Amino acid sequence: MRIAVTGGNGRFGRVVTRHLAQRGHDLISIDRATNEATDPAIPFIGLDLTDLAALTKAFEGCDAVIHLAAIPSPRNFPAPEVYINNTVTSYNALYACAELGIKKVCLASSINAIGGAYSRKARYDYFPVDEAHPTYNEDAYSLSKWVLEAQADSFARLSDLDGMTISSLRFHGIVPAKYDGTARYEMGPMVNHLWAYTNADEAARACELALLAGFKGHEAFFITGPTTVVNRPSLELAHQFYPDVKITGDLSGQRSFYDNSKAQRLLGWIHTQE
Repeated sequence: MRIAVTGGNGRFGRVVTRHLAQRGHDLISIDRATNEATDPAIPFIGLDLTDLAALTKAFEGCDAVIHLAAIPSPRNFPAPEVYINNTVTSYNALYACAELGIKKVCLASSINAIGGAYSRKARYDYFPVDEAHPTYNEDAYSLSKWVLEAQADSFARLSDLDGMTISSLRFHGIVPAKYDGTARYEMGPMVNHLWAYTNADEAARACELALLAGFKGHEAFFITGPTTVVNRPSLELAHQFYPDVKITGDLSGQRSFYDNSKAQRLLGWIHTQE
């Protein structure tokens, strides 16, 4: 499969392109961060994704697109810049795919699409959280990820007769391996984002599986580790920090507060590394 990866020079983009290359895919890495490829073996195009014409030309001949490029948090940039960059570039990626007839699209969304890590105080209606949970996002980054998913819904409806498959993968802060947050569990951000993580290699595998999925339309998926990063029972954490939130599923042991069963059902993805 010929796959274009936006944000291919990024920290996670390098993991994704390496995984896809090892799996025998034909790749194009697209990024504005530098004008040179981080991996000389992978063809590279340097461009600004707000340039729709240039992006469309870069996607020509591709069978699929993985869109990772984004400002990755609300920090370090003015809020309007975060929002405009992330929403415009994701729209352009979807528009270019629709114009070129590219059927398989994977978008990097975030657990923060529903609010969480960057909220003043995260709000959850029930645990474990699944894709039906409403959004309570507050910041520009989280809002941009929610809008990314809304745009994907729109393009899926627009291309209904053409049968696009669009996956929005709600990653957590992607790390090389499971990290130990035991000493930090009382810090606000850890409480807000429910002590979760995603292994980078497992996230890259989810991207590939999203391009191989057989469903049509747009679907969002939580892509997180199976457990929390703290050495405490999940129910104990829930009762201490979220005493009023309903428990509607299994939080035994150190099970994750995020429900990944939809990804298992539709993508065949299970987070297998600790």
